[in-house]
Order: sequence, then structure tokens, then C-alpha cells
Amino acid sequence: MLKTTICRDALSVLRPYAISNRAFLHQSSIRFNKNTEAEQTPEELVKNSHLKPSNNSKSLGKFPDSPKNDLLSSSKYEATDYQLPKWKEALGEVLIKSFRLDMDRIRAGAVAGSYYYSLCRNQGLQFENEPLSESAKFFYEDLKLPRSFSQWFQITILHEWILFTRMRAMPFKYGRNYQQKLVDRTFSDIEMRLFEELNVSSGRIADQYLKDFNSQLRGAVFAYDEGFYTDDATLATAVWRNLFGGRSNVDFVHLEAVVRYIRSQVYVLSRMSDREFATGKFKFVPPNETVEILTPQQEEEMKTKVIEKYEALDKDSDLLPSERSKLSYRN
Repeated sequence: MLKTTICRDALSVLRPYAISNRAFLHQSSIRFNKNTEAEQTPEELVKNSHLKPSNNSKSLGKFPDSPKNDLLSSSKYEATDYQLPKWKEALGEVLIKSFRLDMDRIRAGAVAGSYYYSLCRNQGLQFENEPLSESAKFFYEDLKLPRSFSQWFQITILHEWILFTRMRAMPFKYGRNYQQKLVDRTFSDIEMRLFEELNVSSGRIADQYLKDFNSQLRGAVFAYDEGFYTDDATLATAVWRNLFGGRSNVDFVHLEAVVRYIRSQVYVLSRMSDREFATGKFKFVPPNETVEILTPQQEEEMKTKVIEKYEALDKDSDLLPSERSKLSYRN
């Protein structure tokens, strides 16, 4: 019951910003366009820093030597190699078609709750006896963030907030549902990991941690939204308060690198149609890559190709009911 309440409370932080839409995404991408000339990648930018890593961390405990479980694969239905029995698949297609089920709403669980959460979760995921991924190296080695569970959570919610900016630009009932599924899955994963990986044995203690993480999520979303609506200096301040924990020994180069990283992700998202994003076509741009700003001609060519692709799909009589969508591919 507590987890459900926390998830709903966490999502309520998004309500004051319901006006966020593609216009704001476009405005942000214009700012990114103006500030991007012969840019270094975020990873290259932080190489200019000579700051030494700090061992002073108040974060919740370190990661275990290896994961005991992986929520994203603990269910056989979410395993990458799982195949639904043919009779179940056929029955599902019949039900979807007969009852005219809204697949744009139904697939939110699979896309936002599973796929997009896995993207956010894995950006900073690390274990003591395992090599870091390229994205994790950027956060823990280049930005010199402490390798702890609490820091992983801050990295995760930064990426979730980036996705929130695009989800809000979707039709309200769908965008709201995608956000809810993402938040629900976040707290389900955290609760499981507290017990299984961090060896929290008390439900009361776990509840306190969940409440604390809920507060962190709400505060981070408000702060990042403020920066998103104003300027890069305000966004950098939000990054410093949340991702860097407000510590004093932070190099401005690190803040600039993260702001550049954020703006590049938002730019890519602003160029995706609702149909593309809602069906899981987005991936985060790695910190060792730059985003090429499209010319108006390139944008028009890209939109034309997307429209032609989905017009052909919608006209395909062999397209399964579960694969159909009413979301726009022209925006």
C-alpha cells in the first residue's frame, strides 16, 4: 500500500507542469542549436577538469559484489528471448480486435514500465566486481560521482525526467499513463533491491528509504523543470543540487558537461513523433557522442521518410491489431 501511495505522490509532482508540450521541447532545442558550434562531447569536455574524486559521501550504501536479481528479467514475459505461445498470441489479437482495445494505452507498461525504465536504470548501474559500462564510466569516473545506491538513483531519475519532458508532449491521457508506468516500475525495482541487494531486513526501514527516494524524485523534477523553462545556469544549479548532492568541490566543467548532455537528449526527443517515441524507438545519446543539428531541409526529409513509413504500415492489411496505433507520426 505504501509503495502505491508513494508512486501516486511522486507522479503528482508533474501536474503543475502539464502545460509542457512540443512547443517547450522545440524552444529548448533552439537553445541547444544556438549553443552548439563545434561542440566537444560531454565526455571530452570533462577531460578538461583536474578535480580529484571525493571520498566524502553521505549516500546509501555501496552496491553488492554482484546482482542477486534483475527485476527486468525476473518475469519470464520480459525476458528478451521469451516467445508467447502461438495460441495465446492468436487469442490476444482476437480480443484486441473484438473489443477495440486501445493499444496505445496498453503498451505503456511494456514501453515505459519496462523498456524505458531499463534505459534509465542502466545508465548508472554498477556492481563492485563488474566492469563499468561506458555510460557508467562517464558518471562515476569522468564526473567523479560516488559509487553508491543513492547516487545511482539520482542518475536514474535524471534520465527519467528527460523522458518526462517528451511524455508530457504526448496527448494527455497517454503521456500521463506512460509517466505513471515509469514511476511505478522505478519504486517496484527499488523496493526489491533494498531487500535483495542491500540486505535491508526491516519493512519499516525500507518504507523510510522509499519515502526519502520519493522526496528526492519530487524535488529533482521541480528543480530540473525550473532549469528547463529558464536557462542553462538555472539547469546547472539543479544538476549541482541533485546529481552532485550540492557538494562544494564541484568543477563547473562537470556541470557544463551534464547540461550539454541533457540538452542533446532533449533535442533528439523533440525531433521524434509521438508514434516513434511511444513505440520505444528512442535511445539515450551516449556521452561520448555529439548530436548533429539538422538543417531545415534535413528535418523535412526526415519527417517525409517517417510519414511514408507509417502510412505504409497503417495500410498494411497484415499488420496485427496489437501493432496498430492512433498516435500521430506527423508531429
